[in-house]
Amino acid sequence: MNSPPENALVARFATYGSAVEIGIGRRPAVAVALAEQGVDVTVVDIADPDHLEVPAAVPFVRDDVVAASRRDHPGEAYEAAVLYALNLPPELHRPALAVARAVDADFLFTTLGYDPPSIAAETESLPAGETLYVARGGE
Repeated sequence: MNSPPENALVARFATYGSAVEIGIGRRPAVAVALAEQGVDVTVVDIADPDHLEVPAAVPFVRDDVVAASRRDHPGEAYEAAVLYALNLPPELHRPALAVARAVDADFLFTTLGYDPPSIAAETESLPAGETLYVARGGE
């Protein structure tokens, strides 16, 4: 069972048919719930998958979003309708947005709570008090 904030994020991201979570870390609940709802979800992280808690049911790709943002094309793993990140540190906002733009995807993210977004973004208040940032185009 997910927490109310996780449920709110799942409901918001489930409006897309495909999604990529950038920086899954040890928090697979949102990606797993999206997969259970039929969303084609892939997770990406720089860490070794053996050190993460990503279930086998969710496709995992080991990659660095900063490196991906510098490639001519970030890679097939990022091809989705939405790229999202949870608790994304400010230094990764721009690279993640660059990857989203390169694959023509929306980019939605949460911060660590005390960090403001370092890119132009609209604030979306979700149920259970979760704040989601929706990157604006044309920055």
